[in-house]
Amino acid sequence: MSTHLWTPGAAGPLDELVARVTRIVTAFAAEHGLDQAELRIELGDGSQHTIESMSPEPGFGFFSLTPHSGEGGEPRRVIVPIGFVRSIEVSAPDPERPFGFVVAG
Repeated sequence: MSTHLWTPGAAGPLDELVARVTRIVTAFAAEHGLDQAELRIELGDGSQHTIESMSPEPGFGFFSLTPHSGEGGEPRRVIVPIGFVRSIEVSAPDPERPFGFVVAG
């Protein structure tokens, strides 16, 4: 029996990943004169989520995302292994969708 805990995804400090993505979102909005930027994450299954916020918790190769719930949608938090993230996209907001990434302060 192994005494090591297997964690999916890439090694590295998740708090630093979240801090760097947050800085990229903030810089993108400032560079383009936007009040907010839209952050979308595509997962390994092809699903795409417009993200309201993200957190390095619970750790151990996993982090949590809070997708925008939209009008009348139920709030939720999704915990995913970092290795399941296919892409992260920052863009100007689409006026047809709820948007805005909340920078933790």
